[in-house]
Amino acid sequence: MSCRTLPERPAGGASAGDFNAFEAMEPRAPVHTPPQRRNGAPVKAADLRPTGVYLPNDNVLTPHMRSPEYVQISTAAAMTLGLMPGRMHRCECTRCLNLLLTYPEGCRANCAYCGLARHREAERDYADRNFIRVDWPAVPVEQMIETVARDGAASPFHRMCISMITHPRSDADTVSVLRAWTRRIDPGVIPVSILSNPTTMSRADVVRLRELGADIFTVALDAATPAIFERTRGKGVQSPHKWSKYWEILHAAREVFGPQKFGAHIIIGMGETEREALELVQQLVDLGGHSHLFCFFPEQGSLMDHLPATPRDQWRRVQLARYLIDYASVRLERMGFDALGRVADFGVPREELERIIDAGVAFRTSGCPGKFRDDISACDRPYGDSPPHDIASFPFAPNRADLRRIRRQLRIPVVRDER
Repeated sequence: MSCRTLPERPAGGASAGDFNAFEAMEPRAPVHTPPQRRNGAPVKAADLRPTGVYLPNDNVLTPHMRSPEYVQISTAAAMTLGLMPGRMHRCECTRCLNLLLTYPEGCRANCAYCGLARHREAERDYADRNFIRVDWPAVPVEQMIETVARDGAASPFHRMCISMITHPRSDADTVSVLRAWTRRIDPGVIPVSILSNPTTMSRADVVRLRELGADIFTVALDAATPAIFERTRGKGVQSPHKWSKYWEILHAAREVFGPQKFGAHIIIGMGETEREALELVQQLVDLGGHSHLFCFFPEQGSLMDHLPATPRDQWRRVQLARYLIDYASVRLERMGFDALGRVADFGVPREELERIIDAGVAFRTSGCPGKFRDDISACDRPYGDSPPHDIASFPFAPNRADLRRIRRQLRIPVVRDER
């Protein structure tokens, strides 16, 4: 018995339009940064004092802002806190307060797909750089915490996440921000996640964050294979990250935080096959953790901004298969794949697959859980991996029209073969 979902298609890589092949996803080489622009030199030389919230602006030299006194927050979080005007398409607010450590020197890594990458210091101050498609206003930590604390248990936030960056102060400042948060806000009311920077961390750092009240620890592997990691995050782009070090810290998180309290980010569409991505998803589940998927989008200013976004059929197949593995106890071995590694059989009867598709949860943003249920993420990241007119990760429950479109992208309805 199987559930065949895809018609026969001709072979072909990204040119076939239904997946991004490895050979088609080569980043540009990093540009040379003039010495006078390195390590935030203009910002440090001007040494302008920050005054409250800083809203990113290309035409203004950014103030000298540093963690742990300052952090950056996503545009969605800033609007939810009332620090920025605006409305989100079909969203009232975000359920996760995403914090990003900040320094004039910026992130010292050079990940090819990232808007925060080091090579951008040649053309844009760190606090002005876009990240996952949006600006990140900088706010005083104490002001941000006080604003959230006033709402108490009525806060719209179901979770807070501290995102580390590659910087010599990142480990110590993450501890400082976490301490400042838990002094005022009970982590039992708003749990805390850590989006780690394994490159600078040891097991002792993981233990310390757990002891200070962090609830979930995640590692942004991002690349689904060692080859893609090296090309986009390692020596291929003059960046310091190593696949082995990321796995070392991921295993430490498994030991320290325990089952269901650790996970890894995976970006889909950077050159891996669907089977390779789902093998990683299964590996994480077998370890006791979870996968958090992102749909590749060519971030403006990144070394991959000239490349195609993940085709929707590739993305939907992986989203659905990942949900089945993570939350429906379906093993990868039950699924079928074609000669190019695309999902051809989800390994479940038609009725079960129809029920899961109709529920829509599989196509929502995946991440650390909120207060509703384990498979609905607090970290909804509104439009962090797609524009509103072509939603990849739904930050809300898909409606009937959304589900019809998802079915077209999946080439559903399915045909069930009984043998």
